[in-house]
Amino acid sequence: MESPITSKCCNHQPWFVLLVFFVFCIELFSFDYSGLTAKKSALVTVLDDNHGNVINTQSSLPHGFTEITNASVSPLPKTDEKGDLKVGTEIDSCVGRYIFVHDLPSRFNEDLVNNCRLLTRGTDKNMCPYLDNLGFGPEIENPEDVLMNNSWFLTNQFLLEVIFHNKTKRYECLTNDSSIASAIYVPFYAGLDMSLYLWGFNTTVRDSASLGLVKWLSEKPEWKRMWGRDHFLVAGRIAWDFRRQSDNETDWGSKLRFLPESKNMSMLSIESSSWNNDYAIPYPTCFHPSKDSEIFQWQDRMRRQNRQYLFSFAGAPRPEYQNSIRGKIIDQCLASKSQCKLLDCNYGATNCDNPVNVMKVFQSSIFCLQPPGDSYTRRSIFDSILAGCIPVFFHPGTAYAQYIWHLPKNYTAYSVYLPVKDLSEWKINLNETLLRMPEDRILRLREEVIKLIPRVVYTSSRSRSETLEDAFDLAVKGILDRIESLRVMIREGKDPSIGFADGDDYKYTFSTYDTSMLNHFKIFHMV
Repeated sequence: MESPITSKCCNHQPWFVLLVFFVFCIELFSFDYSGLTAKKSALVTVLDDNHGNVINTQSSLPHGFTEITNASVSPLPKTDEKGDLKVGTEIDSCVGRYIFVHDLPSRFNEDLVNNCRLLTRGTDKNMCPYLDNLGFGPEIENPEDVLMNNSWFLTNQFLLEVIFHNKTKRYECLTNDSSIASAIYVPFYAGLDMSLYLWGFNTTVRDSASLGLVKWLSEKPEWKRMWGRDHFLVAGRIAWDFRRQSDNETDWGSKLRFLPESKNMSMLSIESSSWNNDYAIPYPTCFHPSKDSEIFQWQDRMRRQNRQYLFSFAGAPRPEYQNSIRGKIIDQCLASKSQCKLLDCNYGATNCDNPVNVMKVFQSSIFCLQPPGDSYTRRSIFDSILAGCIPVFFHPGTAYAQYIWHLPKNYTAYSVYLPVKDLSEWKINLNETLLRMPEDRILRLREEVIKLIPRVVYTSSRSRSETLEDAFDLAVKGILDRIESLRVMIREGKDPSIGFADGDDYKYTFSTYDTSMLNHFKIFHMV
């Protein structure tokens, strides 16, 4: 006789089997799903960008994987419209590129623009028109078939800080959350501020805004993350203007870059100093295309130019500078007659204020001479590149030691270097030296120069390039890399302050470049 229990189980056996099957399916699904999500989470690395600390979900990442923030990994696997599981995860393209912009009090930027008539007090120059079109200045209405319509403006070379700020407003990876930012941008118009108080004011007045700025910054929570080493600012004047080394009233400029807090920041400007936390980015030219096609069109136009002059020089002598070589250059240009074109930019002359005049000369020249001016650098460097005119440099501080993010490290690929340390060492016959250059080398140099054009222009602030990186893009990439290298040091347990703001006494010396040029001249004379 069957027991009651056995009888009862056997009578309900189909239901029991079904229940066991159902429980088994649930367990199987749970096992599969947990395996899938476990695989994904094993690759997640939580980055604390604020302090450089890293928390790994596994002991080490396999080769070929990059560290990504947990915010960039979806918490659940995504499905398509049919409900099928999608392979892979969405990666945030802005990871490592986010920039937080400080909302500074208006006295540090906006008020300076509104008081533009005071920026050049004591002169008859009015800066206000140059601030039109987001800092590009008024559009050139009569390009005389030398320039392209709608792309050229009367841009003031000292308005980089305004142009950069307006370009930043269109940057694709801006964030209002400073905790995820890779860099902190400080939109202080240091150059305009200095212009406001440059003449007739004591050092206390000249330094007032700088002192107010660093006080404001140091009180913000963002400052304490890296003590300012993830902060950067942009200036439209040369970096030396912000490195006054004493409080003598007769000394030039402000001491912004010698303030303790400022030493922890990086500065981008049209010319760097010899300190490691200053970086040079190109002067603003007058060419601001709004589309890539305009750049391509301009490049093709420069390739087809008829260049009737062997070399040219746009500038003025500098008799007040004892070792200036400009006088020698002008003398040799005039002596070369039809081989050289001189554009006189002497005091009082207006020829060089008009980009039509400058570009007309450079477009007609094979080589453009670029000696130092009031400082090492000059905007003419970038005007010559725009014109497809091969720049000729006489000092490493004019370009090679400056624009490391924008110009090729192999400077012999796009320029000619004729080192002259001192006027007493001048032994160059420009006409004979440049005439010896082989035609095939000239063609190679010119093509490299024309290829550089996208890298040295600031495209329209109202649009974004589709395929090309402009001067702004490369500057942003450069400073982000610089700050990330500091975070790497912190993660490795190193002190990021070591060498950060040190002076480099060898930055502008000839020795490094002269050694490289020996090999260049050997090749030059063998070709």
